[in-house]
Formats: sequence, C-alpha cells, structure tokens
Amino acid sequence: MTESNTASHRPVPFPITNPARIPAKRYYDEDFFQMEVDHLWPHVWQLACRLEQIPKIGDWIEYANLGKSVIIVRTRDGVKAYRNACRHRGVPIAGGDGNGHGNCAATGFICPFHGWRWNMDGKNTFVYSRQMFGEDQLDPDDIALRPCRVEFWGGCAFVNFDDDAPPLRDCLGPIADRLEKYGVDRLRAEWCYATVLPANWKVAMEAFMEGFHTARTHPQLQKSAPAVFHALYGQNTQGIGVPVNVNATPRENIQDQFRLMELLSEGMAGMCHAKDLETARGLLDVDLPEDPAEAVMAWYGMLNAEVTRQGRARGEATPDFNALMATEPLKGVEFLFPHYFLLPYLSSFSAYRVRPLSPTSCLFELWSLTQFPEGEEPEPIMEAIMLPHDSVEFPPIPRQDYANIPIQQIGLASDGFEFMRLAKDVEGLISNYQQVIDGFLKGAPADRLAAATASLGGNFDGPIRNVDV
Repeated sequence: MTESNTASHRPVPFPITNPARIPAKRYYDEDFFQMEVDHLWPHVWQLACRLEQIPKIGDWIEYANLGKSVIIVRTRDGVKAYRNACRHRGVPIAGGDGNGHGNCAATGFICPFHGWRWNMDGKNTFVYSRQMFGEDQLDPDDIALRPCRVEFWGGCAFVNFDDDAPPLRDCLGPIADRLEKYGVDRLRAEWCYATVLPANWKVAMEAFMEGFHTARTHPQLQKSAPAVFHALYGQNTQGIGVPVNVNATPRENIQDQFRLMELLSEGMAGMCHAKDLETARGLLDVDLPEDPAEAVMAWYGMLNAEVTRQGRARGEATPDFNALMATEPLKGVEFLFPHYFLLPYLSSFSAYRVRPLSPTSCLFELWSLTQFPEGEEPEPIMEAIMLPHDSVEFPPIPRQDYANIPIQQIGLASDGFEFMRLAKDVEGLISNYQQVIDGFLKGAPADRLAAATASLGGNFDGPIRNVDV
C-alpha cells in the first residue's frame, strides 16, 4: 500500500470548497508547499529527460527536483534510473547540481568522496579499503544503487518515486494516444531556454491554461485574427478586436491567417516552425472559393496536405494532418500532469516544463521540438541556456507572459485578496488541476488519482468540472 492509499482523510489546508474560487494562500503558504513536497511530488510521473539526450550505451543524465536526484542511464538492457546517492555516505555519485551528464561505459560511476564505484547496471564494483568494513555492511544487493521507477512516452523518460503508483499511460490517459498520432515520439529538440521565475510553480503553469489572457497579454496575436478571439471569448475582450469584416475578401482572410502564423513563429521562436511558414507562404496565391469561410477551410486543407507532402519528401515521418485534424484534433496547449505541457502546431511543438524551487519560485524550461530526416538529427541539447526571466533573449510571447507571472505572485499575497475568481467556461482547467492536487494532498486512492489526472487531457480553455478525487 502506498501512503496515498492509506491516508485517505488527511486534512488539506486552504481546500477548494467552491471550484470557481481558488484560495490565494495555496500559492505562497509554506505549509501548503510542504504538503506538495511530501504528498504530491513523490507520487507523480515527472518528465526527467529526453531520450535523445542519452543515445549511446553508458550515456547518463541527472534529473533533480525538490532535493531528490535521479540518474537516467542507457544500458545494454535499455534505459534505467537510479537514486543518485552513494550507498556509503550518501554523496551524489554523478552530477550533483541537477545539470550533470556524461558517459559511464568506461569508468562506471565513481563517488567523489571515497571512490566507491558502480557500473551502469547499478552493481557495486569497488569499495575503497574494503577490509575496514564488516561483511554485513557490504552485501552486494544492499550496496547496489537503488533503482527509481522509469517509464517512457513521447520520446522522453519519466520517473516516479512511488513504486506502487499506477503506470504512466494510466495517468496520461487518451491524450497520450492522440499526441502519438502526431508523431510526438519522433520530435527532437532544436533549442532549450530556462529561467527562474519569482512565482509559485502553479502560477507559472496556470498562466498557460487558457487563451482568455491573449487579448491583453499578447495583443499582437488578437489583432492579427480578431474573429478567432471574438468567437472564443465574445464581447468580454472589452472592445479589443472586432468580428471579421463581412466585406473582407477571401485573399484578405488568408493574409490574416498567414500573419497569425508569422506572429506565432516569431513569438515562440518556432511554435509555427519556419519550414511550415514557408509552406504556407507558397500557398498565398492559390485559387480559393468566393465565400470567405469556405476559402479559409479550403486553404487550411491545402496547407495541411502540403506540410504532409513536403515533410515526407524530406524524409520525415510526417502524419496526414488533414486526416488527423478531422478525427483527432488537438488543443492549442496540451497538459501532462503535473508539470509538462506541449503546444502543437502542424509539424512542430513547443514544450514547457516547470519545477518548484520554493513556495514563491520555480524553474521554467522551454524547448522547440520538430522532426528531422533520419540521420540528420542535430546534436542533443544537454543543458538549457539560462537567462534572467526578463531577458530580451526570450522569444516575444513567453517574454510577455513572464512580465505577468511575477507580478501576479505579488498580487496573490495582497491584503484582502482571498481567492482567484475563475471564468466557469474557459478557465476551468485551473480549477480541475487544483482539485487533482487536493486529491494527492488528502491521500485519495491511487486508481482514482490516475483517472483524475488522465481526465485533464484536452481541458485547455475548458469548463470547470467536479473532479472525482
């Protein structure tokens, strides 16, 4: 039995009693944060590394979060994970700063303190001054590296410190199948940036759980396609943007769509990849139906088909986007509980990972992911480029988000601000997410927690639900 199965009545501070109102203290209270450290993070699947980072036998990389460190290593028998602590005195045997990587095929792992050694399979191969220890202290099974549970999805390794937690696929749910059809397991990283945000990890995550903020935070996107945002959020944009001009020509509508793609490409440094943008540019002068709505649909059909054709011509395993978007559509952001999310757009994705550092700070990482022809993949990105959160080197869209997140953290602790008020139809993922967190904190049964986390897939811009935890 896991702790989460045996403590089903653990009290939760600042619980969610009204799903449309999230208590503000959940974002800065030290005791609440400690409950997450104790009862959430040890039981969830955490994205540890991209498998392309450990392509060769003996390649290893360290993953660290909240004082726990794991080594993920590619062995002759597949990828394994170990707790990063010497069985002698507990010193990390590799890395130690959360950013380590290397190859242990020749030397194994060597503790920097007293020189004990282990091979890539976790077996101890050397004890310095062995005669100084009692034989009962050196049982081979006892001094082998302690394994950490590891499973794989989407070209990544995920770890879980709970040996009894439900399988990764059970926790991801149907969204994993949909994303796989878009080739997520074949994506490779082009670049990775990271920053420390002065905000609670949930504030950072929730900034991307709805598109409602776009009109004010990203006005360049809203102005490029006002009809889209008007259709989604109606008059609640407070006059920023108007419905599409009924007198606009099909060509003008296509130009608007292309401009939005340009802004996404520039703003995310690749969410709309340059290769897809060039494909779209080549379709700006095609013949279109006279009806504007029909013209846009026809144009996107041509774009999907051409992205598929050109990708396959380059040797990429590009899916049939027209077929997929008809049967397996994705949201603009897809979340994998608790700290990883993907932003798909045609052939490529942006990806974010958030790790808590303290009640009011977190590490935020961004990747640009795309496909490459076999044999033409770039060298793996082993470490993120660290930047200040207000650095102008970040792409424009996350830079706009990073301007809001720290000041929201300050506002949450303002006197008299008791709770956030959520829009019931488009900010529901925030509430649903928080309800799942409460399930872990109170110790709900593991099978119910897995079903609850799986239910979060596809909730971006969705309604508030009563999550069964």
